[in-house]
Amino acid sequence: MMHYDTIIVGGGAGGVELAAKLGRKYGRGVGNEKVLLIDRSIVHIWKPTLHEVAVGTLDPQQEGLLYTTLARHNHFSFTLGELTGFNAEARQITIGELRDEDGSLLVPESTISFNTCVLAIGSGSNSFGTKGFEHAHTLENAQDAQQFQKYLFGRFLQASHSDKRNLNIAIIGAGATGVELAAEMTEAYNEIHQIIGVANRFRIEINLIEAAPRILSVMPEQVSEQSMQILERKQINVHVGTKVNEITEHLVVTDKGEIPADIVIWAAGIKASESNKHFGLETNHINQFIVDGKMATSAKHVYAIGDCSSLTQADGTRIPATAQAAHQQASFMAKQLWAMAQEKPFNDTFVYTDSGSLVSLGFDSGVGKVATNPKHSSNTIFIKGLIAKWAHVSLHLLHHFTVLGFRRTLLLALARLAQKRISGRLKLH
Repeated sequence: MMHYDTIIVGGGAGGVELAAKLGRKYGRGVGNEKVLLIDRSIVHIWKPTLHEVAVGTLDPQQEGLLYTTLARHNHFSFTLGELTGFNAEARQITIGELRDEDGSLLVPESTISFNTCVLAIGSGSNSFGTKGFEHAHTLENAQDAQQFQKYLFGRFLQASHSDKRNLNIAIIGAGATGVELAAEMTEAYNEIHQIIGVANRFRIEINLIEAAPRILSVMPEQVSEQSMQILERKQINVHVGTKVNEITEHLVVTDKGEIPADIVIWAAGIKASESNKHFGLETNHINQFIVDGKMATSAKHVYAIGDCSSLTQADGTRIPATAQAAHQQASFMAKQLWAMAQEKPFNDTFVYTDSGSLVSLGFDSGVGKVATNPKHSSNTIFIKGLIAKWAHVSLHLLHHFTVLGFRRTLLLALARLAQKRISGRLKLH
């Protein structure tokens, strides 16, 4: 049986940053024997960019980072697989077998023991029991986004040769994902029109549906209002205070009427995996692991960070399920685990600092409020347009810097910029 001091399950924003930080602390020749990262994908894609992958304005072949490469650069080990069993008392996890497309066994089931385990397995979509939810597409991971991109391009081609020359798209949920997806969808539509020619042009109707009284309801009202104005300029139909009752093959049925929909994307709410309830750890109503100020679960030596965790702070507020929170939790856990490895006391507790809210609204537009002082999140400035867009891009670069370093991040950014200049913004295959 393999054994590691620290196992990190899940290579999302928090998991991969924690593995990179901790691996570098141990250093070459040591970290890869101490730290293991496990993920069911071989490629890491920063989750806040999935909406761009989904509409084809970001190429996952360029954007994706191989976990094996990150492991080599940051001195940790990587195993491809999915968590299928968890035994906190025995300090063991089970990784399911891997099979080829034809069913051939590639890697048998395995058990790995640990001293400390950090669960960073993310979350999925919350259907809220909506009838016909199976008719909607979800964007929970890179595979979902890539499959949807192929599907969307096929529907674009179909609409361009149909008699109606019309495509109705409904996006349910106007949080950051839904709003950014709607805006980016118009970018993809405009790009495809430059390619298919005048004779095959078609009309697109995008409906963004939100049950709350306003879009981006968890963000400052000014960000919501400005984003609403940009969406309206992009001719996106926004329905706020509208509850979805049912999804059919060609309709979204709401409490205010029916909305035609050839394509439905669900971006409303999160819910962690049902399997989390069977790990012997305390969970909440959406299957998140309940953690304390050390990010510790109800079991000794087991921690949880990111979307799969739920932490209520001293003031009664809960940590949001965002990449920003996962980034801070990864930094906190790296310090704590390193102190434990050095057998030194660690008395800090995690305190979330809200650095602001940013929304990307297409190629050259964005809206946000950012903190002018990291220690005082109430001191914010409002930004919009290209400045806000580049501020949003800088968050992406910061994540890459954490796992790649400055030089590799710079080279990668320049290579991607050059590729877009040559090949165009839209991926068509």
